[in-house]
Amino acid sequence: MAREEPGDPEGPGEPGRYVPSARRIARERFHRTRARRATAIAAVSSLVTAVVLYFVITRSPGWPRTRDTFFSAHYAREALPKVLDGLWLNVRLLVICGACVLALGLLLAVARTLRGPVFFPLRALATAYTDFFRGLPLIICLLLVVFGVPALRLQGVTSNPVLLGGAALTLTYSAYVAEVFRAGIESVHPSQRAAARSLGLSAGRTLRYVVLPQAVRRVVPPLLNDLVSLQKDTGLVSIAGAVDAVYAAQIITGKSFNYTPYVVAGLIFVALTIPMTRFTDWITARTDRRRAQGGIV
Repeated sequence: MAREEPGDPEGPGEPGRYVPSARRIARERFHRTRARRATAIAAVSSLVTAVVLYFVITRSPGWPRTRDTFFSAHYAREALPKVLDGLWLNVRLLVICGACVLALGLLLAVARTLRGPVFFPLRALATAYTDFFRGLPLIICLLLVVFGVPALRLQGVTSNPVLLGGAALTLTYSAYVAEVFRAGIESVHPSQRAAARSLGLSAGRTLRYVVLPQAVRRVVPPLLNDLVSLQKDTGLVSIAGAVDAVYAAQIITGKSFNYTPYVVAGLIFVALTIPMTRFTDWITARTDRRRAQGGIV
């Protein structure tokens, strides 16, 4: 075993200073060298892969036509301002629908975890809701809500495609989020409830102050993943005629028969998704570290 002796590197006789042993210094130097070698190998392999893909794609027989149809600089410059204007609708849908989805999903999860026979009808309704909308494809839900609700001609019910499309997104995603919340609630050990009740807390206060805070912390990463998916699916409201980023690209494509606007819209969505994805990864890694260190119950 390496021996680590006290002493000052600049004054060997002075006590109180830490001096790593020669073996530890050599071990740390070896780890740094291996990390630099691994980074260099990864960079070189990535560069070689990129170069090979570039030559395979650009040397293919149909590349000139594909470049003009999907990667035209002229149509990209024309589409970018209009696609950005439509993107504002997608951002608003993400914020409003995301808040509604979290609230409704939490209510459904709490309803499904209520105990006692008196709450059976509420549990059954919440279960039927989640089962139905998790099984129903989102595109069908959008079509049914956007075109079916106005056909009923109900007084006071809007026919705005943006509002109806947002409602369809909320109905579908709240079912998925409810299951995420329910998994978090059920992951809290029963001893937490028992301890809270032994201290005199009611069932409602136990759920509010003991169970839900732990449950929400545990399911933050999957919740963020659902919000990333919601951000992408806001583009589906274009089927109702709402002029978002996707529909703005479709209008330009319908006039020019060039698909570059779709590529521009797709790249913008990717640019929005990547920061949210990296933030989700960071939250997940931090949660795992805290759980490993015993910082999370």
